Formats: sequence, structure tokens, C-alpha cells
Amino acid sequence: MTRDILHDELERLWIDAGFTVLFVTHDVREAVRLGDRVDVLSSRPARVVEEINVPLPRPRHGSAPELGDLAEHVIARLRSEVRAHASR
Repeated sequence: MTRDILHDELERLWIDAGFTVLFVTHDVREAVRLGDRVDVLSSRPARVVEEINVPLPRPRHGSAPELGDLAEHVIARLRSEVRAHASR
């Protein structure tokens, strides 16, 4: 519950104040729920390997099927990146 309340409050602040936020997380669903875009980083050295736009309307809820579909896409991209790095 605390995380959901925090997400709702962050979203309200963004809408009310109109400022930009850089939110760093390892939780893919959280990234998709909160972000307008998700940048997937490579392993060492870290670089952006894919920028994924999040075209879902707000407010977003963690249980929305569209959110889950997009999160699965991000996870697949991360797995691909991990496999590529592991083979080096």
C-alpha cells in the first residue's frame, strides 16, 4: 500500500507542478507505471540500448493489462541484454 500511495503522490506532484523527474528503479512494473519513457541500460559500461516510450493514459494502475504487456516487453529486452553480456 505504501508504494501505491507514493506512486499516486508522485503522479499528482508531476501533474500539479509540471516538473521533470528522473526516477531510477530496478522494478520494471514501477518504471512502466510511473514513466513516460523507460531507458534500458546495458551492462558495463552502462549505455542506453533501448528507449521505450510509454503511451499509456494516466492515471495508471499496476494491475492494468496494458501495463503488464509493456513491462513484459521491457523484461524481454533486459533478458536479451543479460544474455548478450554473459556470452562475452
